[in-house]
This record gives sequence, structure tokens and C-alpha cells, in this order.
Amino acid sequence: MKDKTAALTSFMKQRRMGLNDFIQKLSTNSYACKHPEVQSILNLTPPQDPELMNSNPSPPPSPSQQINLGPSSNPSAKPSDFHFLKVIGKGSFGKVLLARHRTDDQFYAVKVLQKKAILKKKEEKHIMSERNVLLKNVKHPFLVGLHFSFQTADKLYFVLDYINGGELFYHLQRERCFLEPRARFYAAEIASALGYLHSLNIVYRDLKPENILLDSQGHIILTDFGLCKENIEPNGTTSTFCGTPEYLAPEVLHKQPYDRTVDWWCLGAVLYEMLYGLPPFYSRNTAEMYDNILNKPLQLKPNISNSARQLLEGLLQKDRTKRLGCTEDFIEIKKHMFFSPINWDDLNAKKITPPFNPNVTGPNDLRHFDPEFTDEPVPNSIGCSPDCALSTASIKEAAEAFVGFSYAPSMDSYL
Repeated sequence: MKDKTAALTSFMKQRRMGLNDFIQKLSTNSYACKHPEVQSILNLTPPQDPELMNSNPSPPPSPSQQINLGPSSNPSAKPSDFHFLKVIGKGSFGKVLLARHRTDDQFYAVKVLQKKAILKKKEEKHIMSERNVLLKNVKHPFLVGLHFSFQTADKLYFVLDYINGGELFYHLQRERCFLEPRARFYAAEIASALGYLHSLNIVYRDLKPENILLDSQGHIILTDFGLCKENIEPNGTTSTFCGTPEYLAPEVLHKQPYDRTVDWWCLGAVLYEMLYGLPPFYSRNTAEMYDNILNKPLQLKPNISNSARQLLEGLLQKDRTKRLGCTEDFIEIKKHMFFSPINWDDLNAKKITPPFNPNVTGPNDLRHFDPEFTDEPVPNSIGCSPDCALSTASIKEAAEAFVGFSYAPSMDSYL
């Protein structure tokens, strides 16, 4: 029991690391680097995906190369429009803050990203992709919505739905695992969201409990679209090495081209974790974990139903051409026996009562947020801070990199 608790504690700490930081740490571990699979992953062979092909500094983009997402509909939006109340999340490039709009008194989750950090790691395309995906999310009940976005000289701002039922990761951390009916409900809502993204030719690529929120009623809300890949046709592939270590599919680890079935592998990994408390193939030794993902047969304890067992075996199939969802995508998932109790129309209409109610009393109820975030002081100036100030040249580079970022919906979006 002590070993399992230690493994869980180690796992939770490791989960908080970004993939870039994780790989940097891995590359300094002499033992791990000797493992052949890790050597393959750390191999500096140029990847096929054009997103990562140019690692050398490039001149500022010409007008024809600029990312133009259309004219800004909200040029007057600024940080001082908001009263920033609490830090509720952190990431590689900034923070997520609970904020109340000073005019309408509405609460929002405002994601504040440092341009300097984004440009340093050459992640501007992923940030713009996140914004593109957010703009397409307005019609699905289980995807977080973007109200508008704007920028200052040194920061980008996403003004998002405020969801305060807590991360699925937070609830799993507290309860260790879920009973099968609860896991089925969450898996169905997640699958519905992934199916919708796939219908838009978007592959999510980073499904994990930290990116799955519960709303105030207990429904799933998928968030954080920074690793989404757009324009992937039903039979299309990509090859960027990205994701979170515990959830990487075998084909990603092999650095092979992969398709939308990578999301169904991740769904299997999250469902497994909901039922058993840890991801499949997990090990505190990351080299061993990678080897497990690639080579170790899936082992399922007997305390789940046959339909759950069959679903996990189908989703966690190492050969993506045999994985559940490889032929008809979401349709195959919906038809699986494990989901036979689910009425999908009622699910999408939120007519099914969630198995767990977060019981939040209002927007100021932060009981389901990790104190690691909420105990942190809100920065004095969200609009501009000396430690992240950009030089004149950098401001020009940032302006060109994030052309068209600002966004506000037209009035007919609300009709």
C-alpha cells in the first residue's frame, strides 16, 4: 500500500510538468538516455511535420506569411476592463485567472499568456491554433467557449467560460477511482466532444484529466486546445511528437505518422485511470513506462464488467489500424456495448443527471480548485509587468506573429 501511495504521489508531481520540461529532464538522466526507445524519442532527426521543421531563428514573417484570422472585432478590450480575483490555473506560458468584468459583472476565466515565452519556444502556431479551435466550439455542450480575445504588447488574453466544478484530475486525486457508471458518463461526454472535434477535422492530441473540467452541475467541459491539429481529414495523418508522457500512444512514441485514432487511445487511457486510479502502463521510471506502452500487453484486473474490459482492449490497441474507432471514428465508440445505457441525444442535451454534483454555491466558490493555484497572489499588473517586458524589436516580432488574434463575436452569434 505504501509503494502504491508513493507511486501515486510521484505520478501527481510528474503530471504537472510540461512535455518540454519533461523531455529536458529526461535528456539529463544518463540511465534513461541509454534506453533504446528513449534514444529514439530524443533523436534529433528533423520531424516530418512542418510545425517543427524549422528550429533556427527566422526573420520576421512577410505579410504573405502572417497568420491572419480576420479583423479584430474588439479593439477596445483591455486588461483594466477586468477585476482579477484569483489564480485558478497555470501553464507553460502563463496563468488562468478568475476575473469579473467591471461593466457587466460577469465572471470569466481569463487565460493570460506571455508572448515572450511563446516566441522563445516557437509556439505561436500552437497558440493561434488554440484560438482557431476555440472559435469553432460555440455549438458543443462539452467544450469550453471563447467569449473574446485581445492582446497587449507583451501578453495574449483568452476570455473563456468560467467553469468551477474542478478538474477531473482533482476529483480523481481525492477519490482514487470512480465506480463504473460514473466513469461511463464522463467517458461518453468526453467521446461526444472528441467526435465533434473530429467532425471538424481537428485532432485533440492532449486528452488527460487536467484538461477535463466539471461544470457547476457536474457535466464534462473539455479545455486547453493548444496541441490541437487542424485540417486532418478522416484518413489524414500528422507526425508531430507532442502530448503528455503517460498518455502518448505507441505510434507517437515510435515517431510514426498518426491519425485521429490517437484521441481514442487517450480516451482509453483516461477511462482506465478513472476505473483503476493510475494510467495504463504507468511506471515511476519513465523509460520503463515508455517501454510498457510500446511492448507490454494490457493487463486488466477482474473488477470491471466485460463490456468495460472489451472497450479498454479496443481503445488501448497498440496497432492503430486495429484500434476501436479506426474505421468509423466516433460512430464505433457510440455503438459499443459499454455505452448501451447511454441515450446520446439526451446526453448532448444535458438531460442525463450527472452522477456527481460539485455543489458549488456560486462563482466565488473555489473549493474544487487546487490550493496550489488559489493560494498564489494575483500579479499586481496583469496588463504589463517588468519581468516580461519585450524589447522594441520583440514587440514588432510579436505583433507580426499574432496578427488577427483579437476577437469578439458578432451579435448574431448570440441569436
